[in-house]
Amino acid sequence: MKKAPRVAIQGIKASFHEEAAFKFFGKDIQTVECSSFKETCDVLRDGKADYVVMAIENSIAGSLLPNYTLIREYNFAVVGEVYLAIQLHLMALPGVKFEDVKFATSHPIAIRQCVDFFYDYPHIQVIEGSDTAACAKKIKEQQLTDTVAIANTLAAELYGLNIIERRIESNKKNFTRFLILKNDRSEEVTDINKASICFQIGNHVGALAKVLNIFAEQRVNLTKIQSMPVLGKRNEYYFYIDMEWSDMEKYDKAIRQSLKYTVDFNIMGEYQKNDKV
Repeated sequence: MKKAPRVAIQGIKASFHEEAAFKFFGKDIQTVECSSFKETCDVLRDGKADYVVMAIENSIAGSLLPNYTLIREYNFAVVGEVYLAIQLHLMALPGVKFEDVKFATSHPIAIRQCVDFFYDYPHIQVIEGSDTAACAKKIKEQQLTDTVAIANTLAAELYGLNIIERRIESNKKNFTRFLILKNDRSEEVTDINKASICFQIGNHVGALAKVLNIFAEQRVNLTKIQSMPVLGKRNEYYFYIDMEWSDMEKYDKAIRQSLKYTVDFNIMGEYQKNDKV
């Protein structure tokens, strides 16, 4: 019998990270709850998990920049990706009506994504919490009759809460991209057509353009470029790039050619494109 994979997430059960894990692996997993993204990395490094599911960007809030640094510093392999539509609901204990609500609580990013809704209800005090699902769990455990959580359907089901307002997010096309990380690079990912790479270049005119042109010439599509300062070094940057291709040979050629013009080049992962929301 195949053993259920141990998947480390930032947050607790029924968080968006667990929902993303379910979408990628299916529901037969062992969820390893962690209080921070760094803790997920420590758990994976120490062999207490088989994978990490880590949010890397949100269509409204942007990139989670510290997570790029974590992946590079721990030298984990990116073995997959998953996109999740972020649907945010107001939930409360059974019997609580909207007019009873005095407080709303959730993760700061979730709160930011619902500002338009709360603009119409200034009497509701919005309080930041550590995690969307944790806020739902607190309402259940403490039997808070004047408080609602902003979280997903999974949290309402797990903690026995009623959804009293659905889809309160300002942008209905809100999604988060998560990366699937593994500690070693031995796992063969079949049908690869996407990669995440990282490198530095010299600080002179046209240095970055030279590298980008190599990929353009080989018909490799760059889907994301993210720069991050090199800690303690002025005017030096890491460039994180996601790319897709239809011809593996052209991708390989582009990688070989770009090595001549880059420093500290690292293929963080080669995997299968999975961008269905």
